Amino acid sequence: MPETPSRIHHHHRKPDPNRWIAFLLSSHQTLLTVLWTLGFALIILWQRSAVDRLLLLRRWTPPPRPIPRLRTVAFNISDFGAVGDGVTVNTEAFERAVLEIRKRGGGQLNVLPGYWLTAPFNLTSHMTLFLAENAVILGIDDEKYWPLMPPLPSYGYGRECPGPRYGSLIHGQNLKDVVITGHNGSINGQGKTWWEKYRKKLLNHTRGPLVQIMWSRDIEISHITLRDSPFWTLHPYDCSNVTIRNVTILAPLSEAPNTDGIDPDSCENVVIEDSYISVGDDGIAIKSGWDQYGIAYGRPSANILIRNLVVRSMVSAGVSIGSEMSGGVSNITVENLRVRNSRRGVRIKTSPGRGGYVRDITYKNLTLDNVRVGIVIKTDYNEHPDEGFDPKALPIIENINFIGIRGQGVRIPVRIYGSQEIPVRNVTFRDMSVGITYKKKRIFQCSFVQGRVIGSIFPSACENLDLYDEQGRLVKQSTSHNITDIDYEI
Repeated sequence: MPETPSRIHHHHRKPDPNRWIAFLLSSHQTLLTVLWTLGFALIILWQRSAVDRLLLLRRWTPPPRPIPRLRTVAFNISDFGAVGDGVTVNTEAFERAVLEIRKRGGGQLNVLPGYWLTAPFNLTSHMTLFLAENAVILGIDDEKYWPLMPPLPSYGYGRECPGPRYGSLIHGQNLKDVVITGHNGSINGQGKTWWEKYRKKLLNHTRGPLVQIMWSRDIEISHITLRDSPFWTLHPYDCSNVTIRNVTILAPLSEAPNTDGIDPDSCENVVIEDSYISVGDDGIAIKSGWDQYGIAYGRPSANILIRNLVVRSMVSAGVSIGSEMSGGVSNITVENLRVRNSRRGVRIKTSPGRGGYVRDITYKNLTLDNVRVGIVIKTDYNEHPDEGFDPKALPIIENINFIGIRGQGVRIPVRIYGSQEIPVRNVTFRDMSVGITYKKKRIFQCSFVQGRVIGSIFPSACENLDLYDEQGRLVKQSTSHNITDIDYEI
């Protein structure tokens, strides 16, 4: 009997599991393929978008920072016809701008982005010179454009040649309330030509500084770069209330003679801080006149704070006092100083004939990194302006403190070269640990020095110094402060 449809419905064939598994696998692979294709397309789109954004970023440059209005009256140097193309000579424009500010009783001169070539020009009181980002004041490198000035009265001599000296690129005398600042714009002395002529003895007068402010007060210099000075870079002379902060000072480490970074000279109440200096001579050199001229002028350098600096000097030292110190140097604090890859760390230099004094000097938290000689006091730096100096004018060196001295890669940590006629008195070392590269004797060298070591230091001090424990109790007294243990060959 044939089966009815209902019976057929209730007795259909059971599904084949293998076929279901194959179907599911096939569907899953299809889904994965779709998802993978979609993901790959999204990645391509994202990459294209990222590349477009990167290209846009490369084409886009941030707008220049607005120049703050620091004075009631403000001008742009271009208002006076200056052109920042590096070719046009803009000396007259700078002179007209300064004259206008003087007539107004003060004001601000903005130097906009560009290369503004100029011969030396003067500042005036109650003036702010503002260098925008990417603004460069370029000094003409032809000495014919540089005016001659009398020798500094405390030197009596042009320092390099008898007679007059070249002025500075940016100059000021008898001023009050002067600010040089900016968004790290630059003043470039184009010193290479000067250095080459100096070495070839082609100059008849002493080279001029990059910036020199004389007989002035209330000076602030900040947030700028000073580069390639013909001679000393920044020279405040017989000034008071000077603040120098957040500056960068650069010159080649070699073949850039006498390019000191900052030379406070017969100055009082000075702060130098938060700066980087890499130059062809002393990073900082505190001065106060030269031999009989400095003694007669009689203006000391005093109350100077130097802190938070990184300095390089392959020719001289990170921070020096002297050798021109005939008016006296006192009450100096140098702290948080790092001297790296340099010839010397800190140095005091003088000689018979200088007169004057160096006293009450504190060095605190010094880091010496790959420095040939860390601490130097030298009393035979025999450089004189002429034969008129008095060899019996003997300087006094006393009350020098070294606290918290650290370092590595130092060949000679200390070299104090006093003499019978110029002994070094009352020197203190405390908390010193310097990694040395020279393992033989005489790594802590002394001659005619009296003072003390408080607590243990490394390397061990010379026998000239008394030893005290951390509580200040005498442990061992030196039998002779005149022991000579100097070896200049190392």
